[in-house]
Amino acid sequence: MAIKLEMLRVFRVVAEHGALADAAAKLGRTPSAVSMTLAQLEGHIGAPLFETDRKNRLTKLGELILAEAVRTTDVFAASTEAIRRLTTSIAGTVRIAAVPTVIATLLPGAIAAFRASHPDVRLEISDLDSESVRRRIRFDEADIGIVTAAAGMPEEGVLIAHDALGIVHRTDGPIARVLASGETAPSWSLLRLEPPIANPLCALVDSPEIAGILENCTLQARNTTALLSFVREGLGATILPEGALSILGDTLAFTRPADPATQRELRMISSTERRLSPAAEAFRDALL
Repeated sequence: MAIKLEMLRVFRVVAEHGALADAAAKLGRTPSAVSMTLAQLEGHIGAPLFETDRKNRLTKLGELILAEAVRTTDVFAASTEAIRRLTTSIAGTVRIAAVPTVIATLLPGAIAAFRASHPDVRLEISDLDSESVRRRIRFDEADIGIVTAAAGMPEEGVLIAHDALGIVHRTDGPIARVLASGETAPSWSLLRLEPPIANPLCALVDSPEIAGILENCTLQARNTTALLSFVREGLGATILPEGALSILGDTLAFTRPADPATQRELRMISSTERRLSPAAEAFRDALL
Protein backbone atom coordinates (compact mmCIF):
# COMPACT_ATOMS: atom_id res chain seq x y z
CA MET A 1 0.00 0.00 0.00
CA ALA A 2 1.40 3.41 -1.01
CA ILE A 3 1.69 6.48 1.19
CA LYS A 4 -1.60 8.37 1.05
CA LEU A 5 -2.24 12.10 1.30
CA GLU A 6 -4.43 11.52 4.36
CA MET A 7 -1.48 9.92 6.16
CA LEU A 8 0.63 13.03 5.55
CA ARG A 9 -2.22 15.30 6.65
CA VAL A 10 -2.68 13.36 9.92
CA PHE A 11 1.06 13.35 10.54
CA ARG A 12 1.25 17.11 9.97
CA VAL A 13 -1.60 17.85 12.38
CA VAL A 14 -0.10 15.62 15.11
CA ALA A 15 3.36 17.16 14.67
CA GLU A 16 1.98 20.71 14.78
CA HIS A 17 -0.19 20.07 17.85
CA GLY A 18 2.40 18.03 19.74
CA ALA A 19 -0.22 15.80 21.33
CA LEU A 20 -2.26 12.90 20.00
CA ALA A 21 -5.50 13.90 21.77
CA ASP A 22 -5.36 17.50 20.54
CA ALA A 23 -4.66 16.36 16.99
CA ALA A 24 -7.51 13.84 17.13
CA ALA A 25 -9.89 16.61 18.24
CA LYS A 26 -8.72 18.83 15.38
CA LEU A 27 -9.17 16.01 12.85
CA GLY A 28 -12.51 14.87 14.26
CA ARG A 29 -11.21 11.32 14.78
CA THR A 30 -10.49 9.11 17.76
CA PRO A 31 -6.94 9.02 19.16
CA SER A 32 -6.72 5.31 18.33
CA ALA A 33 -7.61 5.98 14.67
CA VAL A 34 -5.00 8.73 14.47
CA SER A 35 -2.42 6.48 16.10
CA MET A 36 -3.19 3.70 13.60
CA THR A 37 -2.74 6.10 10.64
CA LEU A 38 0.64 7.21 12.02
CA ALA A 39 1.67 3.58 12.46
CA GLN A 40 0.77 2.87 8.83
CA LEU A 41 2.86 5.83 7.66
CA GLU A 42 5.83 4.76 9.75
CA GLY A 43 5.43 1.23 8.40
CA HIS A 44 5.74 2.49 4.82
CA ILE A 45 8.70 4.69 5.71
CA GLY A 46 10.42 1.98 7.72
CA ALA A 47 11.49 4.26 10.59
CA PRO A 48 9.85 6.12 13.50
CA LEU A 49 8.72 9.71 13.04
CA PHE A 50 8.51 10.60 16.75
CA GLU A 51 11.04 10.17 19.54
CA THR A 52 8.46 8.89 22.04
CA ASP A 53 4.90 7.55 22.13
CA ARG A 54 3.71 10.94 23.41
CA LYS A 55 4.18 12.30 19.87
CA ASN A 56 5.61 15.59 21.16
CA ARG A 57 9.09 15.43 19.64
CA LEU A 58 10.03 14.52 16.07
CA THR A 59 12.99 12.42 15.03
CA LYS A 60 15.44 13.96 12.56
CA LEU A 61 13.78 12.00 9.78
CA GLY A 62 10.40 13.12 11.10
CA GLU A 63 11.45 16.78 10.75
CA LEU A 64 12.43 16.24 7.12
CA ILE A 65 9.22 14.38 6.30
CA LEU A 66 7.14 17.07 8.04
CA ALA A 67 8.52 19.67 5.64
CA GLU A 68 7.41 17.49 2.71
CA ALA A 69 4.04 16.85 4.34
CA VAL A 70 3.47 20.60 4.77
CA ARG A 71 4.41 21.32 1.16
CA THR A 72 2.25 18.49 -0.20
CA THR A 73 -0.86 19.27 1.87
CA ASP A 74 -0.57 23.01 1.12
CA VAL A 75 -0.44 22.31 -2.62
CA PHE A 76 -3.46 20.00 -2.32
CA ALA A 77 -5.38 22.63 -0.34
CA ALA A 78 -4.62 25.26 -2.98
CA SER A 79 -5.75 22.92 -5.75
CA THR A 80 -9.02 22.04 -4.03
CA GLU A 81 -9.71 25.74 -3.46
CA ALA A 82 -9.08 26.42 -7.15
CA ILE A 83 -11.49 23.60 -8.06
CA ARG A 84 -14.08 25.01 -5.67
CA ARG A 85 -13.82 28.42 -7.34
CA LEU A 86 -14.18 26.85 -10.79
CA THR A 87 -17.32 24.95 -9.78
CA THR A 88 -19.01 28.21 -8.72
CA SER A 89 -19.04 29.01 -12.46
CA ILE A 90 -20.01 32.52 -13.48
CA ALA A 91 -21.57 33.45 -10.13
CA GLY A 92 -18.32 33.17 -8.21
CA THR A 93 -15.49 35.40 -6.99
CA VAL A 94 -12.83 37.16 -9.04
CA ARG A 95 -9.66 38.32 -7.27
CA ILE A 96 -7.92 41.26 -8.90
CA ALA A 97 -4.53 42.59 -7.81
CA ALA A 98 -3.42 45.82 -9.45
CA VAL A 99 -1.04 48.74 -9.09
CA PRO A 100 -2.60 51.77 -7.33
CA THR A 101 -2.98 54.07 -10.36
CA VAL A 102 -4.99 51.39 -12.17
CA ILE A 103 -7.37 51.02 -9.22
CA ALA A 104 -7.88 54.78 -9.13
CA THR A 105 -8.31 55.32 -12.88
CA LEU A 106 -8.83 52.29 -15.15
CA LEU A 107 -10.57 49.80 -12.86
CA PRO A 108 -13.76 51.73 -11.94
CA GLY A 109 -14.94 51.82 -15.56
CA ALA A 110 -14.13 48.16 -16.09
CA ILE A 111 -15.99 47.19 -12.92
CA ALA A 112 -19.04 49.21 -13.98
CA ALA A 113 -19.10 47.48 -17.39
CA PHE A 114 -18.66 44.04 -15.79
CA ARG A 115 -21.34 44.62 -13.14
CA ALA A 116 -23.89 45.48 -15.80
CA SER A 117 -23.87 41.88 -17.07
CA HIS A 118 -22.54 40.01 -14.00
CA PRO A 119 -24.22 41.56 -10.94
CA ASP A 120 -23.84 38.44 -8.77
CA VAL A 121 -20.08 38.00 -9.08
CA ARG A 122 -18.06 39.05 -6.04
CA LEU A 123 -14.96 41.15 -6.80
CA GLU A 124 -11.99 41.27 -4.42
CA ILE A 125 -9.60 44.14 -5.24
CA SER A 126 -6.05 44.40 -3.85
CA ASP A 127 -3.96 47.57 -4.16
CA LEU A 128 -0.29 46.48 -4.50
CA ASP A 129 3.02 47.27 -6.17
CA SER A 130 3.94 45.31 -9.32
CA GLU A 131 6.19 42.75 -7.62
CA SER A 132 3.51 41.97 -5.03
CA VAL A 133 0.94 41.55 -7.83
CA ARG A 134 3.23 39.07 -9.60
CA ARG A 135 3.72 37.18 -6.32
CA ARG A 136 -0.03 36.89 -5.78
CA ILE A 137 -0.51 35.48 -9.27
CA ARG A 138 2.37 33.04 -8.76
CA PHE A 139 0.93 31.71 -5.48
CA ASP A 140 -2.67 31.61 -6.76
CA GLU A 141 -3.76 34.42 -4.44
CA ALA A 142 -5.19 36.44 -7.34
CA ASP A 143 -6.86 35.52 -10.62
CA ILE A 144 -5.97 38.65 -12.62
CA GLY A 145 -3.07 41.00 -12.06
CA ILE A 146 -2.26 44.38 -13.59
CA VAL A 147 1.37 45.47 -13.38
CA THR A 148 3.48 48.38 -14.53
CA ALA A 149 6.37 47.83 -16.94
CA ALA A 150 8.76 50.09 -18.81
CA ALA A 151 8.11 50.43 -22.53
CA GLY A 152 10.43 48.17 -24.49
CA MET A 153 10.91 45.63 -21.70
CA PRO A 154 10.38 41.90 -22.47
CA GLU A 155 6.70 41.29 -23.08
CA GLU A 156 4.64 40.10 -20.14
CA GLY A 157 0.97 39.25 -20.21
CA VAL A 158 -1.29 41.41 -22.37
CA LEU A 159 -0.75 45.13 -22.96
CA ILE A 160 -3.94 46.97 -21.98
CA ALA A 161 -2.77 50.61 -21.83
CA HIS A 162 0.23 52.90 -21.87
CA ASP A 163 0.83 56.52 -20.91
CA ALA A 164 3.60 58.97 -20.14
CA LEU A 165 5.31 59.48 -16.81
CA GLY A 166 5.74 62.96 -15.46
CA ILE A 167 6.17 65.12 -12.37
CA VAL A 168 3.18 65.80 -10.13
CA HIS A 169 3.57 69.00 -8.12
CA ARG A 170 1.52 71.75 -6.52
CA THR A 171 0.19 74.50 -8.77
CA ASP A 172 1.59 77.14 -6.38
CA GLY A 173 4.96 75.51 -5.63
CA PRO A 174 8.51 76.19 -6.84
CA ILE A 175 8.20 73.91 -9.89
CA ALA A 176 5.02 75.63 -11.05
CA ARG A 177 6.56 79.10 -10.58
CA VAL A 178 9.68 78.23 -12.61
CA LEU A 179 7.58 76.76 -15.42
CA ALA A 180 5.30 79.83 -15.42
CA SER A 181 8.31 82.13 -15.77
CA GLY A 182 9.36 80.38 -18.97
CA GLU A 183 12.96 80.12 -17.70
CA THR A 184 13.21 76.40 -18.40
CA ALA A 185 11.60 73.67 -20.46
CA PRO A 186 9.93 70.73 -18.67
CA SER A 187 12.80 68.60 -17.35
CA TRP A 188 13.33 65.89 -14.75
CA SER A 189 15.80 68.30 -13.09
CA LEU A 190 12.77 70.28 -11.88
CA LEU A 191 12.49 67.70 -9.10
CA ARG A 192 15.52 69.38 -7.53
CA LEU A 193 13.34 72.40 -6.73
CA GLU A 194 11.16 70.48 -4.26
CA PRO A 195 11.79 67.54 -1.91
CA PRO A 196 11.38 64.38 -4.02
CA ILE A 197 8.85 61.78 -2.92
CA ALA A 198 10.00 58.39 -4.18
CA ASN A 199 7.81 55.56 -5.44
CA PRO A 200 8.43 52.44 -7.60
CA LEU A 201 7.62 54.30 -10.84
CA CYS A 202 10.76 56.39 -10.40
CA ALA A 203 12.83 53.37 -11.42
CA LEU A 204 11.24 53.46 -14.90
CA VAL A 205 12.84 56.81 -15.73
CA ASP A 206 16.16 56.06 -17.44
CA SER A 207 17.95 59.21 -16.32
CA PRO A 208 21.03 59.72 -14.12
CA GLU A 209 19.37 62.98 -13.09
CA ILE A 210 16.60 61.05 -11.32
CA ALA A 211 19.06 58.65 -9.67
CA GLY A 212 21.00 61.60 -8.26
CA ILE A 213 17.87 63.39 -7.05
CA LEU A 214 16.51 60.31 -5.28
CA GLU A 215 19.83 59.43 -3.66
CA ASN A 216 19.07 61.52 -0.57
CA CYS A 217 15.28 61.13 -0.67
CA THR A 218 13.75 60.84 2.82
CA LEU A 219 10.11 60.15 1.93
CA GLN A 220 8.78 57.19 -0.04
CA ALA A 221 5.30 55.73 -0.64
CA ARG A 222 3.70 53.15 -2.93
CA ASN A 223 0.03 54.09 -2.72
CA THR A 224 -1.19 56.70 -5.21
CA THR A 225 -3.64 58.23 -2.74
CA ALA A 226 -0.84 58.67 -0.21
CA LEU A 227 1.49 60.18 -2.80
CA LEU A 228 -1.09 62.72 -3.92
CA SER A 229 -1.90 63.60 -0.30
CA PHE A 230 1.79 64.24 0.42
CA VAL A 231 2.13 66.50 -2.62
CA ARG A 232 -1.06 68.42 -1.73
CA GLU A 233 0.33 68.95 1.76
CA GLY A 234 3.41 70.59 0.25
CA LEU A 235 5.80 67.82 1.28
CA GLY A 236 7.38 67.66 -2.18
CA ALA A 237 6.84 66.43 -5.74
CA THR A 238 6.67 62.92 -7.17
CA ILE A 239 6.55 60.92 -10.40
CA LEU A 240 3.22 59.50 -11.59
CA PRO A 241 1.64 58.46 -14.91
CA GLU A 242 -0.40 60.85 -17.02
CA GLY A 243 -3.40 58.63 -16.36
CA ALA A 244 -3.51 60.11 -12.85
CA LEU A 245 -4.58 63.49 -14.27
CA SER A 246 -8.22 62.66 -13.68
CA ILE A 247 -7.68 62.45 -9.91
CA LEU A 248 -5.21 65.30 -9.37
CA GLY A 249 -7.74 67.99 -8.48
CA ASP A 250 -7.30 71.77 -8.75
CA THR A 251 -4.25 72.14 -6.51
CA LEU A 252 -1.94 69.75 -8.37
CA ALA A 253 -0.37 69.86 -11.83
CA PHE A 254 1.26 67.31 -14.13
CA THR A 255 4.43 68.16 -16.07
CA ARG A 256 5.78 65.79 -18.71
CA PRO A 257 9.60 66.07 -19.19
CA ALA A 258 11.24 65.06 -22.46
CA ASP A 259 14.79 64.38 -21.25
CA PRO A 260 13.99 61.52 -21.72
CA ALA A 261 10.29 61.14 -22.44
CA THR A 262 9.24 58.05 -20.50
CA GLN A 263 6.30 55.74 -21.12
CA ARG A 264 4.93 53.13 -18.75
CA GLU A 265 2.90 50.15 -19.89
CA LEU A 266 0.06 48.47 -18.04
CA ARG A 267 0.01 44.72 -18.56
CA MET A 268 -2.62 42.24 -17.48
CA ILE A 269 -1.23 38.94 -16.23
CA SER A 270 -2.64 35.64 -15.01
CA SER A 271 -1.25 32.23 -14.13
CA THR A 272 0.19 30.19 -16.99
CA GLU A 273 -0.41 26.98 -15.02
CA ARG A 274 -4.18 27.14 -14.58
CA ARG A 275 -7.14 28.40 -16.57
CA LEU A 276 -9.26 31.29 -15.43
CA SER A 277 -12.75 30.59 -14.12
CA PRO A 278 -15.65 31.71 -16.34
CA ALA A 279 -16.18 34.73 -14.06
CA ALA A 280 -12.51 35.74 -14.26
CA GLU A 281 -12.54 35.31 -18.04
CA ALA A 282 -15.54 37.61 -18.26
CA PHE A 283 -13.80 40.27 -16.17
CA ARG A 284 -10.66 39.95 -18.29
CA ASP A 285 -12.78 40.59 -21.38
CA ALA A 286 -14.31 43.66 -19.70
CA LEU A 287 -10.82 45.03 -19.11
CA LEU A 288 -9.73 44.38 -22.68
